[in-house]
Amino acid sequence: MRLPTTFDALVDQANQLNLYPKLIQQLNKDFLLANIDMDFHEEVLPTSLKLLLHETVYKLIQNNFSEYLNLLYIIDVSEPKIKRLDGSDMRQLSEEVTFLILQREWQKVWYKNRF
Repeated sequence: MRLPTTFDALVDQANQLNLYPKLIQQLNKDFLLANIDMDFHEEVLPTSLKLLLHETVYKLIQNNFSEYLNLLYIIDVSEPKIKRLDGSDMRQLSEEVTFLILQREWQKVWYKNRF
C-alpha cells in the first residue's frame, strides 16, 4: 500500500473505495480510547474534518501535552515521523501532525477493508 501524500489524495482514495465513513469511525474510536471528547459526524465534510482535527491537535499541544502524546500512542503514529517535524511553528506542526494522524487512520481502515 502506498500512503497518500496529501490530504486531498487521502480523501479521494477513501471516497473512491467508499471508506470515508469508516475513516471517521476509526477516528472516533481512537479519540474515545484516548479519552478525548471529540466525536466527528460520519457525514462531516473533509474540509471541516481537517479543520476540526487540526484545531484539536493544536489545542492539545498547547494545553494538554500528555493527552496529545497519549493520542499519538493510541493511534500509533510513527515516532520517527513525528521527530522529523519542525516544532518551531506550532500551527505548522499541528497541521503536519494532523495529516500524520489521518494517514495512520487511513492505513488502518484500508488494511481492515482489504484483509
